[in-house]
Amino acid sequence: MAKLMLKNVRLSFPALFRKAVFNGQETKYEATFLIPKDSALAETVREACDAFIAEKFQGKPPKGLKLTCIADGDTKEYDGYEGMLAVKAASQHRPLVIDNDKTPLTEDDNRIYAGCMVNAQIDFWFSDHALGGKQILATLYGVQFHKHNSPFGGSSVSVDEFDDVSDEDDSDSF
Repeated sequence: MAKLMLKNVRLSFPALFRKAVFNGQETKYEATFLIPKDSALAETVREACDAFIAEKFQGKPPKGLKLTCIADGDTKEYDGYEGMLAVKAASQHRPLVIDNDKTPLTEDDNRIYAGCMVNAQIDFWFSDHALGGKQILATLYGVQFHKHNSPFGGSSVSVDEFDDVSDEDDSDSF
């Protein structure tokens, strides 16, 4: 086990304070981390995953092995994924979630959101399950808020589309 620290990556689809729910079923705590594909960090992630596979299977990965935890963002139709490597990690246990000064965060703090920049600690592992088959997944250990960024899923309406009505008399209401 060799934990990997992802620094200053963009957070997507965070389920860090409560487990994600799909089809009415609670699943796991999870998040996806976006890394520019041409960055040194993306190369480090690819190398770490390759090293895990080489060590796990003595250089001979099993037939049909899927790399489930890493995806080419260009194949996804989500805001902010173009040109990115998308690394998904999950855990049955709630991950550590802290602020940039290392103080614990709660959901009510509203510091962690889809689109913000974070540091995250993950690790690769192998699963051979009847439903998912042979696949490489990533465990999520912790997330640290790094800095604010444009949130995903924001409004597609610009403030410039509205008039400044601050000087109007509000007595003309219905």
